[in-house]
Order: sequence, then structure tokens, then C-alpha cells
Amino acid sequence: MAVLLEHESQIFLDLFHQDGLVICARGLGIDRLLLRFLRLYCEPASLVLVLNTGPAEEEYFIDQLRSDGVVHLPRRVTNEITNNTRYEFYTQGGVIFATSRILVVDFLTDRIPANLITGILVYKAHRIIESCQEAFILRLYRQKNKQGFIKAFTDNAVAFNIGFCHVERVMRNLFVRKLYLWPRFHIAVNSFLEKHKPEVVEIHVSMTPAMLAIQTSILDILNACLRELKRYNPALEVEDLSLENAIGKPFDKTICHYLDPLWHQLGAKTKSLVQDLKILRTLLLYLTQYDCVTFLNLLESLKASEKAFGENSGWLFLDSSTSMFINARARVYRIADEKLNQKCEVSEKSDVKKKNELKRELVLESNPKWEALREVLKEIENENKNSEDLGGPGQVLICASDDRACAQLREYIIAGAEAFLTRLYSKTFGKDEKAEVWIKDRKAAKSKGNARPDTGPQAKKAKLMASSKQNKPKKLQDRTIIQMIGKTEEEKREELEVEGNKELSSSQESSTEETVPEDFHVNLPSDCYYGIFKDPLTIIHPLQGCSDPYALTRVLHEVEPRYVVLYDAELTFVRQLEIYKASRPGKPLRVYFLIYGGSTEEQRYLTALRKEKEAFEKLIREKAGMVIPEEREGRDETNLDLIRDAKPASVSTDTRKAGGQEQKSVQQTVIVDMREFRSELPSLIHRRGIDIEPVTLEVGDYILTPDICVERKSISDLIGSLNNGRLYTQCISMCRNYKRPILLIEFDPNKSFSLIPRGSLHQEISSHDVTSKLTLLTLHFPKLRILWCPSPHATAELFEELKQNHPQPDAETAMAVTADSEILPESDKYNPGPQDFLLKMPGINAKNCHALMNHVKSIAELVTLSKDELSKILGNAANATQLFDFIHLTYREAVSKGKSRR
Repeated sequence: MAVLLEHESQIFLDLFHQDGLVICARGLGIDRLLLRFLRLYCEPASLVLVLNTGPAEEEYFIDQLRSDGVVHLPRRVTNEITNNTRYEFYTQGGVIFATSRILVVDFLTDRIPANLITGILVYKAHRIIESCQEAFILRLYRQKNKQGFIKAFTDNAVAFNIGFCHVERVMRNLFVRKLYLWPRFHIAVNSFLEKHKPEVVEIHVSMTPAMLAIQTSILDILNACLRELKRYNPALEVEDLSLENAIGKPFDKTICHYLDPLWHQLGAKTKSLVQDLKILRTLLLYLTQYDCVTFLNLLESLKASEKAFGENSGWLFLDSSTSMFINARARVYRIADEKLNQKCEVSEKSDVKKKNELKRELVLESNPKWEALREVLKEIENENKNSEDLGGPGQVLICASDDRACAQLREYIIAGAEAFLTRLYSKTFGKDEKAEVWIKDRKAAKSKGNARPDTGPQAKKAKLMASSKQNKPKKLQDRTIIQMIGKTEEEKREELEVEGNKELSSSQESSTEETVPEDFHVNLPSDCYYGIFKDPLTIIHPLQGCSDPYALTRVLHEVEPRYVVLYDAELTFVRQLEIYKASRPGKPLRVYFLIYGGSTEEQRYLTALRKEKEAFEKLIREKAGMVIPEEREGRDETNLDLIRDAKPASVSTDTRKAGGQEQKSVQQTVIVDMREFRSELPSLIHRRGIDIEPVTLEVGDYILTPDICVERKSISDLIGSLNNGRLYTQCISMCRNYKRPILLIEFDPNKSFSLIPRGSLHQEISSHDVTSKLTLLTLHFPKLRILWCPSPHATAELFEELKQNHPQPDAETAMAVTADSEILPESDKYNPGPQDFLLKMPGINAKNCHALMNHVKSIAELVTLSKDELSKILGNAANATQLFDFIHLTYREAVSKGKSRR
């Protein structure tokens, strides 16, 4: 394992000596710190649980520890480990990764030896809110184990900016007293990293005039949309919804935060404005990220698609929008005979348009960053020629934002801008035009010598090039049709080679085909990289969008590049490079930082930096004024958070009950289905002092008493199960097996407590309407009760009230009840099949059904009864006549009646 750096050792020692929450700046190596703790406890003598890690992170930590030669590696608890062997699994010790759902159940059923746990490590600690499963686990742990440690880690300082006293609430849920803050501007971090600075070359690339004009237009439209949004919703007059923030990535979350609670009450105009903000932000991203053809394609699709055009809130008709379209087209092509177009008469316009379409001259403006990247690669190549002093040529790592940008860069470096853009244009827009036109343009371009811009050493290297992605799984991210261009660059490479080689002589062509190998596969621990040159190794890797979040970190340490080119700026990776350089003192590292000067890309990066700095400054102020009680860690019985009783101290005793003496109270129990531990309700029920028995239930989610069975539905779940009919079968099972079946409809506390918007109530019953379906459900099941709860907290309180003065349920009995079980409650001595059949007959309803079953043994006996006997049993002559006529109606009469009705 890499030796910890100065500041990392300091953080490690602080946290080792006293439990607490560590908040680091992004990219400063919070995973390195956690890895050091895992290394420390990877031994059978200790039992340490790790919370809040995903499968990819667990894989990374285990791989790192394996490469360090750790013998007792961390283990994972999954569903495959059976319940009866679970206790032995825990007692073997070491570090254990487990999902929160499994841990909650194991703590409740004592399958985990709580008193033997050395401690708990919590990753991504900013997510620990009161009602989440991890907080429940920590509470159960502290109730049963007072000695063990709790150490929490996070690198997301901005998350603590939301809400009132967020950091204090998280610390309360974690049962820690100490807060350790390590921003990038911390004196220890800053002074250490200053000593080991990598050589940074900042290249501020100028955008082309057309790009600048487009950017200005998009920002104007964005601003107009934001103003309009605030005009329709005065509640949105907040600092967060500014133009500066609208450029940043977290803006979608900010909008959701404000609009989600009242989304169903918003008008169509507001919803379309939110959609348009999303589209405009995508356009801004495409402008700096991809080429002119891809950008124009996205832009044209907004006008071409009737759906997109119809849902537009009006920005397409602004002057800025017109200017944007003109500039975007000018980057790709220009119409040859503009004067002719102006002189023509109205009647001839359509013909002239057709002619003009044929006379498009391709401009295909190259991306300025591409040129800068080519210059950088040439500079690196020249340096590598004279690199004997440094021990041979250095490896190169190029980082771009996503998979698609990487694919485009790779093709550009190998084929050149002209060939790449021409192919992209013909693929995207060429279908509408005759092939001759753009081929002529290509010939013209060739005569200028632009078709193959560099036939020097780069071209020779291109011969060594081949796809490095033979075994790479094809990931189709959620892209629209117009965005699907990204990956096909790879598949079209052979085509491109042939196109490019036409421009070389036939002898060169044959030699090229001979020298291009089938594949050059570098053994790298990532499935996302794009290989360009083999010697020295030059690869492109995306910053985001990999299936493994640590793919880039692994590649960085595996390749050990001497040159890193940041095609796109990303805060976390920039810091990671600083740490990487500091951990390899004496070895050279040069970072080329390409950024468009005065662009939204630069602004986005600076805003992210400022946001994190402000978040840390706020945390420092909060820490200075924070009052933490002595018993916060819960190591004795004085911590009130560990007391399981919801009754406030102010509740007076009832003196009418024998002078107010204490009554013997029975410990309340609720039986909960295993699958319900994904929700926060079990944790809140437990908090109210009610014991929980987790079992696998077939009927119902919660059994409160032997008679009360509850099926809990969130709103989305309710709508889904009403549509697919699952709720109907669940209600049948509940009504058959329990006296008091209950359907609990639970709302999200952050959203409005209403099922449908006020204006959508219909008088007619409709098959598409949720309220209509619920009405039909109550008509079908008269015994079913519906409870409406605004939040899980309200549900827990309601459950406690429903249980009062009732006997406790039995887990064995509850588990024995299945959807098709014949074991029925004593009160119900009839078979469900014949009973359902009886209820379908005319004249029989839920009220007279039991009377009939008490008098008549079987359906065979029912057929023999006369009309008078039936009216005596049913107590209603009309019902008796209906039933008698139905039973004694012959087939012929039924058929003739049916014909006469027609």
C-alpha cells in the first residue's frame, strides 16, 4: 500500500485516537484513508462492519488489499449466506461489507454478536439522515454495544450546505462528538502539496467567433427562461436559481428540490420551461464538448421533431434563437449562391431551394481544442525523442469528460479533423443530399491538402493503431437517436482507414493494411479506455460514465503517465493528480490543462471550486459554535436518542387507575415482512418502543394484532399495483385470512398530501383514474379499511394507537398464512371457493350470504329449495325470486332471452 502522505497520517491518527466524522475536500483521498483503516482491522481478532459501500467500491478495496498481500481479506454478507450459518460467519472476524437491509434484520434477530463487534466504519457519511437504515443500524449497535468505535468518512462538503444544522444532525445520528475538517486550503494540506507540485501548463483556448455567438445566444435564452419561470412561480425568487448556477451540473437537483413538492399543481407552462432549461443546458454542454456536426444535429432535431417543437415554451421564436441557428449552420456549411436566392420570385422559391441544397459548401469548422490537443501531442512527441535522461519516453494519459468525447478525440487524432467531420456529416445529413456534392467538396478539400492533415510520424503511428475494445461490453447509455453517433466511430474505423488510404498511393495502401494489427490490447484494469498509440503508450480515458467509479484511479496508477492532458476540467481528478504526484516524489509529471477562455466550461469549474470553499467555510463557522452534549457517543445510558419510548415526559399518569400506580405493561410487538426493511417505517416503529419481528410474509406487510393485517403502499407502488391487478389479489388474501384487513397509503413527507391534482376529479368512473379504481376496490371488499398517512412518522404513531389494548400477534401463525392456504380462522368455517361462487349469483350479497350458508350445506342442496324457502332464508322476496329464476332458467330460455335483447 502506498505510504500515507503527511496530512493523511495526521487525519488517520486523529480519527484513530478519537471517533468522529471526517469531511475531506473532493479528490484528497478519502478512499485511501478508509483503505488504511480496513488494512488495520483485516484480522480475525477484530470484527468491523463497513456501511454505505456499493459493489464497485467493495471490489476496489478488496483488490487493493489483495495486492498489498493482506491474508484475511474483507468478506461480503449476501443473501446466499443462509440464516443459520450467519452467526458463524460473523464470529470468524475481520472486515465485513454488508447491505443495510441484511444488517438490520441480523441485529433485530440477534444473528450478529453485537457485543463482539470492534466497531463500524461509515462511508459517504453525508447520507446518514435520521430515518435511513444506516442510522437504525447505528442505533441498534449502540443500544447493544457501548465500547465499540464509530468512524465516519465523507468527501462531499457541499451536501452539508442544505438544510438547517445538517452536520449536527448527521453527527447525532452517527453518535460521534468530533468533527474533523480537511479542506484543500487547510494549512497542512496546502503547504505539503505546494512542495510536490506537478508542472502545470494551462492552455486557454479561444472559442471561434461562431461558438462565442452561439454561447451568448444560449445564455440569453437561459436567462429569459429563468425570468419566465420566476414570473409564473414567485416562490422561486431564490439565490440558487441564478444564471451562474444554471450552468453547473447540480442545477437539476436544485430545481427538483424547489418544484418536486408542488409538481402536480404546476401548470403546463412551468413544466415546459423546466424541460427547456434541461435542453438548453445540454446545448451548452454539446457546444464545448463535441464537434460542430453533432451540435447542429441536436439543434435541428429540436425543430424537426413535432413533439419537441410542440412542447417548446417559446424560446425557439426569440431573436437569440434565430442567431444561434444561423451560427450553428455557418459552422458546418454555407449556401453557395446567396444572391440568386434573394432575387428569385416567390413561385420559383421551392425549385431554387432544391438547387441551393445541392450547392452547399462544407465549412466543417474544427474544434479549437482539437488543434490545441494536437499541438500538445506534438510537443510531447518531440520531448519523448530526447528523453534518455528521464529513462525513456513517457506514457500519455488524455482525460475527456465522457465515453463519446473520448471516441471522437481518438478518431480525430488518428484520421484528422477533415476526414472525421466529413464522415460524420455524410452520416448525419448526407442522406438528404446527393452524394456527388459532398464528394466534390472532399476532392476540393483534398486538392488544398487538408484531407489528411498530418502524414508525418503521427500517420506512421496510425498504422500501429487498432481497436483496444475487442472485449469491451457495449454500454448503451440513455441517449437519443441523434446522440448515438458516439460509439459508432469505433465500428466505422475500418471504413475510415480505407477512405484515408485512398489518398495514399496503392503501394502505401497495401503496406498500411499489412501493418495494422488485429488488435492492440493493453492489460489495463478498466473497460472504458481508448488506445491510440502503443509506443509510448497513449490512451484516452473518460472522467465519468464508467461502470467502475475507480476505473480512472486504477488506470492512473497502472499506466503511471509522465504526461496527463486534461481535455476537460474536473475538480476531483485535478486533486487526485496532485495526490498522485505527491505520492511519487522525484518522478516528473506534467499536466496540460485545456480550457476555453471566457466560456461556460471555465465558469462551471470555478463555480464548483467556489461552492466547495464556501461549504467548508460554513462548516468551520458551524463547528466553532457547535454545542455537543457529553453523552453524545452513547457509551452510557444517558443518551436520550437511545431511549426507545415516544411518550413525552410531560404525559401525566392517570390517577383513576387505582391511585395512579404503575400498570404492568406488555411489551408491544409488530411482525414485519423482510422486504419492508427497504423503507424507513420499521426503524420509526422500533424507535417508539415497539419490538419488531422480521419474517417472510406472503400475506400483508405488517401484522399488528392477530386480527389486523396491513398492506403498505407508497403512491408509485399503489398506482402500479392497481394497474397490474396485484393489489386485487393481495386484498382477496387479506380479507380471507384476517378480520380487519387494512390498506395503508403512505405519502412522501416532502411532497403534497394529495393523491391527484385538485382539478382532476371526474364524476364518471374511468378505467384510467386512480380514484375510480380505489372506489371499485372498496366496493369489492367491504371489510377493507383504507388509511391515509402523510409520512412514515405519522404511520408509526398510528400503528401504536391501533395496537392499544389488543393481544400481540404470533410470528408462526403469520408465516403459516399463504395466499392459497386452507387454514382459515376459526370464525370462518366455510370454504372460500364455493363462497366466492355463491357471491357471484344474482340476489346474493355480502349481507345475506352468511345466512344462506348457515341454512344450506352445499350448492346441490340450494338447487332443491323452493322460492318460499329461499325468501324465508334471505329475508327478501325480490332477492329470492332473482336467485330462484337464475337457478331454474334453462339453457334454451337463456339463449332466446339473449336474442330478444339484441
